[in-house]
Amino acid sequence: MGGEEKAKKEALEIIGQFQKLPCLVVFDLDYTLWPFYCECCDEDETPYLYQHAKAILLALKEKGIDIAIASRSPTPQIAKTFLDKLGIRPMFVAEEIFSSWTHKTEHFQRIHRRTGVPFSSMLFFDDEDRNIEAVSKMGVTSINVGNGVNLRALRQGLSEFLQKSEPSSGSRSE
Repeated sequence: MGGEEKAKKEALEIIGQFQKLPCLVVFDLDYTLWPFYCECCDEDETPYLYQHAKAILLALKEKGIDIAIASRSPTPQIAKTFLDKLGIRPMFVAEEIFSSWTHKTEHFQRIHRRTGVPFSSMLFFDDEDRNIEAVSKMGVTSINVGNGVNLRALRQGLSEFLQKSEPSSGSRSE
């Protein structure tokens, strides 16, 4: 079994451990799905993902969980070209890739309008604390991935999503 297949199997096992899952998982691009800033690259370059990134995307899709992108890139065309070259662009139900001086709240407003998914049903992975803090205030479970999304970050994200979505003690939801 190849590395990507093994990682996908592990991702599927992790996802399978949780009874409540997000409806939508949103990813930043630079230093979250890939280890570079696309504005420092040329469209002719060959992009690559972090080791577990594609396996995680494939596992989420296989489990019926929608995925989207929220990126503050000043070079959205390069980012989209890289997504096409990697063959993953069709996987995303929403792509909000645009330059912004603000946090990613506008990206999430647009994703919400496009998908109808409530913020409380979203999980977000990013490498910047300021984005994590701002989007968390919207009610989105947000995880700082540090050096790219990986299986450990997936488990942490799903665990925190489950904790946030559990009814408080003393109340029951049927």
